[in-house]
Amino acid sequence: MDPSSSSSTIPLAVTGASKRFGQVHALDGASLDVGRGRLIGLLGPNGAGKTTLIRAIAGRIALDSGQIALFGRPLTPRDPRPELGVVPQELAIYPLLSARENLEVFGRLYGVSGRALADRVTWALDWSDLASRAGDPTKQFSGGMKRRLNIACSLLHRPAVLLLDEPTVGVDPQSRERIYEMLGSLREDGMAIVLTTHHLEEAQERCERVLIIDHGRIVASGSVPELIADTLGTSRTLTLTLAAPLPEMAEMPDGVTMTGDRRVLRAPTDGAHVDRDVARVAAVAARSGVAVRDVALTGASLQDVFISLTGRELRE
Repeated sequence: MDPSSSSSTIPLAVTGASKRFGQVHALDGASLDVGRGRLIGLLGPNGAGKTTLIRAIAGRIALDSGQIALFGRPLTPRDPRPELGVVPQELAIYPLLSARENLEVFGRLYGVSGRALADRVTWALDWSDLASRAGDPTKQFSGGMKRRLNIACSLLHRPAVLLLDEPTVGVDPQSRERIYEMLGSLREDGMAIVLTTHHLEEAQERCERVLIIDHGRIVASGSVPELIADTLGTSRTLTLTLAAPLPEMAEMPDGVTMTGDRRVLRAPTDGAHVDRDVARVAAVAARSGVAVRDVALTGASLQDVFISLTGRELRE
């Protein structure tokens, strides 16, 4: 990372990014900023503009209007981006080369050589838990190992900003956990990270801030609790599971619903009156002499926010 960069300068800032491809408005005034040590999730349906925005930041396409800046330095498409590391969704490693050879190749492509390259390759192998397989052809690696190497190859030049496009696609839960541990260590060192993902549960758990893009515009931005509150309010769902079905003649209070097997009761609650609402719903079972087996209080999720903002229709 560049030690000369001012600690008060935002590593990555995108302002009013717009891009058309023919009649398609891929980006329509999208803006974002990423601070040091931050992990930002960029979410959106297929065709929403995620990949176009990442490609623009990486300098692979030119914006029609708007600005991209690294550490306060406005960029044109031809400007070098030594502060930036990019991890594509498609694996960008050579299958016939070993892990060490892949790292050496990418290090040289990034302009790293000599003792510095040897040190960085050693670091990358240890960091990605691949030191014991350093000499093996990567075609023999599991999906998770390839993903970890793919990320490590983008870090040989010590970037300060990292872009990752679907970094955990197709990997098992253990590998996914290890990848996020790796990203956590980068954040501790102050790296600014942007990742795109379709795993909304991951984004909810891992990202301190989430941006949702749709039709080329950032339609929501904030922490997951902020997004839920702003989009869906503070309502929660109270669920009581019963030990036996309710009798047919049992009366339901306003707002209380029952599943078809008559064993689960649900009611909305605003969080401030949970005790009152639990008592109100439990009274339905008590009047019928049916025991309550379980009580659960659930809030809205990032997926609920995502569906609310972008709709349920499939986009291919």
